[in-house]
Amino acid sequence: MPRLSVIVGSNRPRSNGLPIGSWVVERASALDVFGEVELVDLARIGLPFLDEPEHPSAGNYQHQHTKEWSALVAASDAFVIVLPMYNGGYGAALKNALDFLYAEWRDKPVALLSYSAGSSGGAPAAEGIKPVLGRLGMRVVAPSLAVPGVDELVDRDAGFRPGGETVTDVDALLAELAAELRAPAGGPPVS
Repeated sequence: MPRLSVIVGSNRPRSNGLPIGSWVVERASALDVFGEVELVDLARIGLPFLDEPEHPSAGNYQHQHTKEWSALVAASDAFVIVLPMYNGGYGAALKNALDFLYAEWRDKPVALLSYSAGSSGGAPAAEGIKPVLGRLGMRVVAPSLAVPGVDELVDRDAGFRPGGETVTDVDALLAELAAELRAPAGGPPVS
């Protein structure tokens, strides 16, 4: 069964992304679709800003942190990226993590769950990162999910407490991701 990695696209201390990502892992693990579901916290991964001497497309990595990141991404069959919106866009830590690699991302499906304290739910950040994911050859699952008013939904002790509509939307997003996993690259889902 396929391996799903849920990437928390923020490395800020006390980021709302970690409780949301943990909740997505719980939802995905409850489905009989993914063999393994892993939370990938970019703050714990701790990648420096891109420091490889060669272009990522060469795959000739010199640093241990890059080799470990490459192995994690290569072993994943699909991704959910949980991303905050910072000043109308996505954060540097996420862009950096994507830029470290190239071939490891290719032809893998990805779903986007954005969030913000405001009414947009981070939708502009999700829209902004789609061209980057396309350049990496990833298959972006539509539609993305935006969670507005996140500060009211995250409790440091209780975690992420979404409303019923968000639960339904995440389950639908995970179902779309599972369908995309069964699809040949660039083709319609296989039944």
